[in-house]
Amino acid sequence: MRQRTIAKSVELVGIGLHKGVPVRMRLEPAEENNGIVFFRRDKNRYIPLSPERVVDTKMATVIGDEDVSISTIEHLMSALYSYGIDNLLIVLDNDEVPIMDGSAICYCMLLDEAGIKEQSAPKRLLRVTKRVEIEEDGKFVSLLPSEEMVFDFTIDFDHPAIGKEHLRFNFTTTNYLKEIAKARTFGFLKEVQYLRSIGLAKGGSLDNAVVLDDHGVINSEGLRYKDEFVRHKILDAIGDLSLLGMPIMGEYRSFAGSHALNHRLTVKLLDSDAYEIVEVHKESYAQQLMSRAYAAG
Repeated sequence: MRQRTIAKSVELVGIGLHKGVPVRMRLEPAEENNGIVFFRRDKNRYIPLSPERVVDTKMATVIGDEDVSISTIEHLMSALYSYGIDNLLIVLDNDEVPIMDGSAICYCMLLDEAGIKEQSAPKRLLRVTKRVEIEEDGKFVSLLPSEEMVFDFTIDFDHPAIGKEHLRFNFTTTNYLKEIAKARTFGFLKEVQYLRSIGLAKGGSLDNAVVLDDHGVINSEGLRYKDEFVRHKILDAIGDLSLLGMPIMGEYRSFAGSHALNHRLTVKLLDSDAYEIVEVHKESYAQQLMSRAYAAG
């Protein structure tokens, strides 16, 4: 399997989650080995995608530097990872990726419109060779050696509509579109009210998030999956791990993981001897794995 970009440029306009202002986003093809790069057109600044570029993880994954940043990249990155996109230029005219409906499905539809172009350079993947883990206050995220691409997540919320949910997700593009892509971000009504009081979540609404009061889900349409909450956590985790810059041959496990823990995990992994970079050559096992995973991409 070769590296991938998109076949043609595409764009959309949506609302930023926190500032609530319109954002125009354009995806443009990029040359092989360029990786994924963001461009703030309003600031004339390029920001390459990598764990070292993460500047905030409190409410979302934010990349940038001291004076220019881009927020809420994880849903878009989750879709790009799941379509096997290696090289791309993402052009924005503000500091947030549009939230759309709070899931990744709109970005998947945009990628379907753009089409996938296979390039000449061989694809590379990151193979986990030793366990790496971040643990804090009973929560943890970890990566383990595996011959598959697996995301195993457990959440446990003291709320009647959520409680304890667990999902073991075997990654393929087809499975992602069916089981993960439509899962929306979620939040609690009292938290939304607080965030707005400090100038955040101005673009948040029932159109782009699952919102819960003390008793249950207040969205009139209800949930898209009976366990939509843990599915969205996997969507986020895929997006956060995409900052490693290549697909992962390994198993991700988490209990009550977060953007912050995921970021610390990627940094710890890259600062260890617990991985190797594998070029995907014809007839190799890596080729078979990638072909199965991204067959529908």
